[in-house]
Amino acid sequence: MLMTTTYSYIKDPQAIYDASFALVQKQAKLNAFSGNDAEIAIRIIHACGMVDVAEQLVIDKNAVVAGVAALKAGAHIFCDCEMVASGITRRFLPADNPVLVTLNDPQTPVKAQADKTTRSAAAVDLWDERLNGGIVVIGNAPTAMFRLLERMRDESVQPALILGFPVGFVGAAESKLALASLSDDVSTAHNAMRDKTKTTPFITLHGTQGGSAIASAALNALAVIAGRS
Repeated sequence: MLMTTTYSYIKDPQAIYDASFALVQKQAKLNAFSGNDAEIAIRIIHACGMVDVAEQLVIDKNAVVAGVAALKAGAHIFCDCEMVASGITRRFLPADNPVLVTLNDPQTPVKAQADKTTRSAAAVDLWDERLNGGIVVIGNAPTAMFRLLERMRDESVQPALILGFPVGFVGAAESKLALASLSDDVSTAHNAMRDKTKTTPFITLHGTQGGSAIASAALNALAVIAGRS
């Protein structure tokens, strides 16, 4: 006789969701965050399953206000890779915001070869004037972050918000420290040097951790907040 094993587990989606968020709130050190910032932190932790990331999370004081206003105004969302774009829940977007990825544009490898850089960095150069007032969501490539910051410095382009979560061991931590220099007033459990002359709001996670799931979770959290405001 064929023996079958029955597993005991929660099957109701809402019950799973509620239990997950309750456990995050119980286990994570969220005292550095409040209100909408805490909601974003909880969603980021939920996306990666690691409560300790709260200690490395940085949320600029203007991030939520800037992100919500941009989303409600129909701002374009620029993603560094398809995985980030795929993780964005379109039904949450308050103004049917366009989600753009240029990594696989035919021009990207040509430009990357000409500039002797990565495709991820070259793809950032294809983000046109719509980048002004747009939302940038980086969940993969440190070189995309560095190139974005270079464009902001050299071309005075000004996104409304940067969600910066590049991941890895080469350049990720450094690119996020560079991003953090854009502000000196943040909700954070991590202390970093900042350039007070720049004011672009951002959310980032210091160190090597990051990734597409975290990046899209941060955007989804903002979209949910925008949808109820």
